[in-house]
Amino acid sequence: MISVAVCLTAVLLDRWLGEPRRWHPLVGFGHMVAIVEKRLNSQPQRPCQSVVLGCLATALLTLPVVSFALGLSAILDAWALAIIEVLVLYLALSIRGLSEHGFAVAQALKAKNIPMARRQVGRIVSRKADELDEPGIAVAATESMLENGADAVFASLFWYLVAGLPGVVCHRLVNTLDAMWGYRDERFLYFGRFAARLDDVLNWLPARLTAMTYAVLGKTRLAVRCWVQQGATWDSPNAGPVMAAGAGALRVTLGGPAPYPTGIHNRPVLGQGPTPTADSINAAIRLVHRGVWLWLAILFAAALLANVLATGG
Repeated sequence: MISVAVCLTAVLLDRWLGEPRRWHPLVGFGHMVAIVEKRLNSQPQRPCQSVVLGCLATALLTLPVVSFALGLSAILDAWALAIIEVLVLYLALSIRGLSEHGFAVAQALKAKNIPMARRQVGRIVSRKADELDEPGIAVAATESMLENGADAVFASLFWYLVAGLPGVVCHRLVNTLDAMWGYRDERFLYFGRFAARLDDVLNWLPARLTAMTYAVLGKTRLAVRCWVQQGATWDSPNAGPVMAAGAGALRVTLGGPAPYPTGIHNRPVLGQGPTPTADSINAAIRLVHRGVWLWLAILFAAALLANVLATGG
């Protein structure tokens, strides 16, 4: 029951406070990531050497922090540890932050302020926002809400429940490394490969649980069909199932051509239905929120049942 209380408290803190505007630990970690990468990846290397250096950098940046989290878990009493877990899980979650970014794009689209919508969507996607038209902006924002719901919300909850404080810390650090190094360009193609693959492994099961959550809460049959038929066509093994199920749940079409700094990417089509609009962005946000409350309800019911069985009642 303590784990359920930790999850609920962290979610409520995120809802009330949002992400810290200053002194967020992940910002400091990001600075460390940039320093280590500059030291180890400043000179051109052979592919094998670059992969080894990427592995070393990942270990240097994650193992000390995860080891510290393991140590805290071993020495703190249950209630002191629970307080730390609430704070760390709150910092790992980004429900309100995700929602605020999505709402900002949707509001600009509804006001027909396309330049503002481009600026807002450019804060959450890596494609060239200044080349997006109105439907392209809505597609990009909807995809971001669905995919980041898996990465920044459900995966954090999953790894806390599976492995406690070390689990959520490890996942969040690796996910940050993937966000910073997971590019397929000349600089990071090999150096960032280990972090990207490790992130794929850590997110494999949470992504599929997220896809199942989207399907249950939306147009279930269509979501499952899109997940099964389209999920594997995406270049990411985790984003594909999540966005395919989410698009089906919302009855919209995602994917398709999109402008990136490296050129136009002709991405597979996901989902079925009309092109997303501002309302689709808001619907994706609501889907994530409802999914969080569904998870919390299931956790509470499971903990209550376990308590009844343990007491012989």
